[in-house]
Amino acid sequence: MENKSNKKKIAVYAGLTLLAVIMIIPFYWMLISSVKLNKDVFSIPMKWIPESFQWENYRQIWDKIPLLTFFKNSIKLTVITTLIQLATSCFAAYGFAKMEFKGRDVLFLIYVTTIAVPWQVYMVPQFTLMSKMGLNNTHVGLIMLQAFSAFGVFLMRQFYMSIPRELSEAARIDGLGEYRIFARICLPLAKPGIATLVIFTFVNVWNDFMGPLIYLNSTELKTIQLGIRMFISQYAADYALIMAASVCALIPVVIIFIFCQKFFVEGVAASGIKG
Repeated sequence: MENKSNKKKIAVYAGLTLLAVIMIIPFYWMLISSVKLNKDVFSIPMKWIPESFQWENYRQIWDKIPLLTFFKNSIKLTVITTLIQLATSCFAAYGFAKMEFKGRDVLFLIYVTTIAVPWQVYMVPQFTLMSKMGLNNTHVGLIMLQAFSAFGVFLMRQFYMSIPRELSEAARIDGLGEYRIFARICLPLAKPGIATLVIFTFVNVWNDFMGPLIYLNSTELKTIQLGIRMFISQYAADYALIMAASVCALIPVVIIFIFCQKFFVEGVAASGIKG
């Protein structure tokens, strides 16, 4: 029995290792392509290790386009949107999870159902509304569009529901108001959910391409995702520089995940078994 158990573990670990390698290959290809000559990026057979490393690519991407401006715009939009969405989701989720009011469950169901509505369905009316409000070609418009998240409310509500109601009741008996209960009890206990929401929101906003493409026209307002597209001209594309810029654009996401990964793993596990 022990031999069978060991063989099963070896098979599982081998399978997981194979899957991990398969997942890493595209990232390795992007990384290695960023230090190749443009003509060698799609060479056949593929060269897994280039003959000479073109580190110059990482200098050229800053000279060919205003990449620093695009980075600043992306950081501005992502940080502000993440903070606002975190605040709105945490407050709304607390109301749906811990406060009693008429129609609460129906309202929550209607709100969460909006997750199933594709963005393409309301894209045109949304654009028309933003145009009439004069928020096209502004960062404020993009921030307002992403300030609320039904997914964020659902995720945080699951964590608040896992917190024993007795804690809130005891706090009320001690004279604490709802805001202090929220800040001192529910919010600290929901750190895994907060970290999970931060990662999801940060990645979604940072990698958003269609939103900035539709609403931003000025070069000085564009994001890093639109900036990478500038390496594609009418007749050709410099894929080596595109890969170098993509590697740079990936760094903030990796940093956020490294800082939040401990809570993120806890959050993913808890959201699947609690509530």
